[in-house]
Amino acid sequence: MRTDENLLTLRQLELLLALPGASSLAAAGARVGMSASATSHALRAMEDRLGCALVDRMAAGVAMTHAGELALPHARDVFASLHQVQAAAAAAAGLRTGRLRIGSIGTSTSLKLLPPLLDKFRRRYPGVEVNVTERADPDIERDLLDRHVEIGVVRLPQPSFDTLALATDDMVAVLPVNHPLARGKTVAIKDLAEYPLVLTQAGSQDMVMRMFERAGVRPKVAHELSQVLSIFEFVAHGNGVSVLASLALPEQREGLVFRPITPRTSRRVALACLDSARLSPAARAFWELARREPPVTG
Repeated sequence: MRTDENLLTLRQLELLLALPGASSLAAAGARVGMSASATSHALRAMEDRLGCALVDRMAAGVAMTHAGELALPHARDVFASLHQVQAAAAAAAGLRTGRLRIGSIGTSTSLKLLPPLLDKFRRRYPGVEVNVTERADPDIERDLLDRHVEIGVVRLPQPSFDTLALATDDMVAVLPVNHPLARGKTVAIKDLAEYPLVLTQAGSQDMVMRMFERAGVRPKVAHELSQVLSIFEFVAHGNGVSVLASLALPEQREGLVFRPITPRTSRRVALACLDSARLSPAARAFWELARREPPVTG
């Protein structure tokens, strides 16, 4: 059988799709499980075979050349076709096997929305391998576009994707148990602005800042943390107050109280995909399960 040594490999195309938005070549390679040396070798091999530079090495970070930008949509099409091949094979196997990649925007979805859906899905399709990746909102959106995941949990609106609404999530004040604001049943945004803020660096950070902006106040950001458990510890030990999405919160936590915020600030959370009509059999089964039996969050 004839092979063409000038053809790019799927591994090289996977690296190509990881390049846009990466902070460095090594970071792009790490996204697809490559070492720094393997990343450099794969990129050089691609450029040698194509006869042009894909990355501007004089720019800060990772900047694609014009040729690199033109190549990206064709690389995405390759993986779309590959998914269709896998879908056809999985359909022939009656969904006894397969693989489903899901992107989650963090604790709020990984804690309460995905587990009940995944439990039901595993019981019905035990032979399907499911991989969940937790990343920030913009990263999940990019992973969907680059086809690193087939379904992602996102915040609405998302005009670029097909979406399936799952839940409405309110922003909630996180306070030390003996804090003055804990005495009331609700907390006003303007009152929160009077205290040091432990700001989340996860997906809801921009919502929190816009919430204060709409109220005409500027928060006193004292700390910026990405892990919910770290935020809980900082607040419980009196290092400030915080604002988190209600789906990210347990029913109770020692040393803390949770209070609704006025005026109410909420977000809508949904499943998203590039095209619900072209999902693989495994992804289609998961999508339909979420449509028929959405998770109960109240």
